[in-house]
Amino acid sequence: MKKEIEISDAAVDALLQKLQREAEASGYHLNNDRKFVRELVGGLLVNQQRYGYAACPCRLAAGEKAADLDIICPCDYRDADLNEFGACFCALYVGPEVSEGRKQAASIPERRPPASQRRAAKAEISAGAPLGKLSQPVWRCKVCGYLCARGEPPDICPICKAKKERFERFM
Repeated sequence: MKKEIEISDAAVDALLQKLQREAEASGYHLNNDRKFVRELVGGLLVNQQRYGYAACPCRLAAGEKAADLDIICPCDYRDADLNEFGACFCALYVGPEVSEGRKQAASIPERRPPASQRRAAKAEISAGAPLGKLSQPVWRCKVCGYLCARGEPPDICPICKAKKERFERFM
């Protein structure tokens, strides 16, 4: 029989405050539905105790950190989901339209590739991608020089808070 993991309200409050500070400092927004966010934060803490890392509570974790790196909160898909749908997969992070009440958070389709595709992509990266053939474009903030590799540039630079239009494709 599995032992149930108990999470205290104080632990949820502490992590929630930390996530709020980090989100605000980086130009992100947490969902304004506090009850919903507290449940998500509790799920992150359960996964932290269960696996040793804070896997997204809305996804099925493998229980192996190397296999779940892409879904450790904030997940690899957060910015792409925010840009396209206005919220991340679990809706912990929301865009400004949802945060300001101008748009409702809605169901987000799963962006995470199947396990077989993730393993193939890791094998390709391990083998070394040839120069000029990166798996993601690299974006550079023209204001501060911050670099990030992803499908789209972030809405707001996490370093200098410049908006998306201040990014240029670097590679």
